[in-house]
Amino acid sequence: MAQDYSQFSDAALDRELAAKADVQLYVMVPMRDGVRLATHVYRPKGATGPLPTILIKTPYNEMPYKAASTRNALDAIKHGYALVLQNERGRYYSEGEWEILGHPQTDGYDTLTWIAKQSWSNGKVGTRGCSSTAEWQLALAGQNHPAHAAMVPQSSGAGIGKVGEFQEQGNWYTGGVPRNLFFVWLYGVDNPLRAQPPKGLDSKTIARLAKYNDLEAKKPEVNWPTQIRHLPVNEMLQDLGEPKGTFEELINRDGPADPAWRKGGLYHDDKGWGVPALWFNSWYDVSIGPNMALFNHARAVKSDKEASDNQYAIVTPSNHCGFNARVLQAPYKSGDRDMGTVNFDADKEVYAFFDRWLKGDVNAFPKSTPPVRYYSMGANSWKQSAQWPPEGSAPMKLYLRSSGRANSLAGDGRLTAVAPGAGEQADRYAYDPANPVQTVGGGDCCNGGLVIAGAFDQRGVETRDDVLVYTSEPLTEPLEVSGFVRAVLKVSSDAKDTDFAVKLVDVGPDGTAYILGDTIMRARYRDSYEKPAMMTAGQTYTVKPTPITTSNTFLPGHRIRVEVTSSNFPKFVRNLNTGGDNEKETKFVVANNAIHHAAGDESYIELPVVGRK
Repeated sequence: MAQDYSQFSDAALDRELAAKADVQLYVMVPMRDGVRLATHVYRPKGATGPLPTILIKTPYNEMPYKAASTRNALDAIKHGYALVLQNERGRYYSEGEWEILGHPQTDGYDTLTWIAKQSWSNGKVGTRGCSSTAEWQLALAGQNHPAHAAMVPQSSGAGIGKVGEFQEQGNWYTGGVPRNLFFVWLYGVDNPLRAQPPKGLDSKTIARLAKYNDLEAKKPEVNWPTQIRHLPVNEMLQDLGEPKGTFEELINRDGPADPAWRKGGLYHDDKGWGVPALWFNSWYDVSIGPNMALFNHARAVKSDKEASDNQYAIVTPSNHCGFNARVLQAPYKSGDRDMGTVNFDADKEVYAFFDRWLKGDVNAFPKSTPPVRYYSMGANSWKQSAQWPPEGSAPMKLYLRSSGRANSLAGDGRLTAVAPGAGEQADRYAYDPANPVQTVGGGDCCNGGLVIAGAFDQRGVETRDDVLVYTSEPLTEPLEVSGFVRAVLKVSSDAKDTDFAVKLVDVGPDGTAYILGDTIMRARYRDSYEKPAMMTAGQTYTVKPTPITTSNTFLPGHRIRVEVTSSNFPKFVRNLNTGGDNEKETKFVVANNAIHHAAGDESYIELPVVGRK
């Protein structure tokens, strides 16, 4: 049974660490260009090696005498590992200029080389972390460093540029629509005018300085629900008095196909893959779709068979980085929805995986371990599969239908397996950027409280006339939907450009409507991200939003629901409907949009149903 350090005070943790570990603080590790990165090294007391090593590289303020980093060190030492904890370039006492993901192809590679050369190292390093502390690992895995023996990326989607059908450039976009979460996150993280100590200080002096000045910036509080509406979008942080920085660089790029996205630390699917990995993902994370697509990609890359044959994914019903064992081993709720007792211990899985690849203990994480273990919501049970989507799944097509009045929950929208006939009327609504549809739950993170991720009831949203609601008849038997959910919409608009947003919902017998996932597509990118095209009034187009990725068992008496509208704010930036450079504009027009579903122009949702013949 692992020691639970969660109730230890900081002082108690420090005493425990002093008794059990040899600690080197603020070792300034040089990179190939001479820039030094602030690094802590923790080793079991008196151990001289050879030791397997866990590397955690982070942009966050987790190094100087923080309880979380001390607990990580104690856990690693208890399991017989050295722990190396390092701040990214340009963060706190690490030298140089920061960029998102911290130069993984160079700084990450050079740090692995440095570890492997230490007298206490056995030459095998495992990387782990969640969110930004995981995302830098992806591009590094494409480098296939000889010391990089295993990796555990958790909630790592913002490290993915393009993989398969997902071209989200580090979660900056979904379907070509920018996500607001990064605007809030960058306000807190990016500090172009950061305070820096004099260059060339020795480790002992830096360690002393860090005791009373950790260089953490304390920025003014922001009323984000108001500020997030600022136009133009690309001046949102400048309006707060911020100097130009990473936000302006990214928001002014020319869409998801801008060549600048190829620079920096994002992983793209034309790179190789050389590291066995244990992926931790969540149904209500910001990037579950790209994460599962990258898991599939890593399995398909055959340049390193040992790596491709040893990719494993675990998906919980939690939010971003929600893998805390104490939470998941108690009755768990996502948003308002009861998920049962998930009963999952992430650390146990992590150390079993590292024991296999860093210590050579083949029994710790046996070859028989299922490649995919996922929690199916609704059924509230763990399932396993040899692949994703699970084997034995087949598409079920449900058509969006109505008599021309699917507007709101009070409308006549329905979801049927029977295709529509000729002449079925389109559903129409007006999308006003001044009054966007409010985000309620779903997958998100890191947005300063603008959106609370999870399974929340959508009935408040469904009262709006600009939300089209399509609902199936009650099911008579369980229906497991696990995989990539795809929507195909036949649309028209009197605007040159607008967005189309889709939501998948599980409706209980009492009418409770829990969101499972959502997606969106900017109409100008309907054919490709490389060649955006405006719309012509009166013409019908096909829009295929980025897939929703989930696992949910719709129980008997439940109904399947699909919502369609043109905004999901503040999760996604509003389309101003002008057809211009959206994030640089202040003027907008109301778009009169239509969803068509007559024969020949069918709109539908395609569900991956497990066990369907």
